[in-house]
Amino acid sequence: MTLANEMLVFMLEEPSAKEFLDHLLPELLPPDILFQTIPHRGKHDLQKSLPRKLRAWQTPARFVVLHDQDSNDCEQLKEELQAICREAGREDTVVRIACRELEAWYFGDLAALQTAFPKAPIKDFQGKVRYRDPDAIQKPSAELESRVQGFQKGKAARTIPEHMDMEKNRSHSFNVLIRAVERLGEEIASPG
Repeated sequence: MTLANEMLVFMLEEPSAKEFLDHLLPELLPPDILFQTIPHRGKHDLQKSLPRKLRAWQTPARFVVLHDQDSNDCEQLKEELQAICREAGREDTVVRIACRELEAWYFGDLAALQTAFPKAPIKDFQGKVRYRDPDAIQKPSAELESRVQGFQKGKAARTIPEHMDMEKNRSHSFNVLIRAVERLGEEIASPG
């Protein structure tokens, strides 16, 4: 049963994910839904501290874990994270995997990338097969760092979400996260 005063709590792999969601979530959630984003110092820190934090949480909350896929098998990684959440007594935790990295989501909305970084070689990205499926790019952060002048993870996480069109992003993993957050927001706003 969902309580009206529940909040959404996001357990995140790194500070750039916090920056990204802190800028994106106010556009996505109704204003009366409270959320908190908790960054970690990488995937090992997240996985190690997740059980303790989930068990210790005292106020009513729904949890979302966001983790980069990197070179892991997506389904296996998701199951491992869900098992950690179940063992911590939070089986309703939503686990979402950014394929391969959160930065792939920027390739899913090239207009937002170009608005945030006007010198980004958008035509190069649009014209190449390797960029057509953002979730298939092996190292999107490295691609952006080497190809986009002035690209920095923190700056991108603060500026790109302001310009994203959540209806048109070509990243499947981004869209799966957005649908889950919208659903959780609706459940919290309409308890019972």
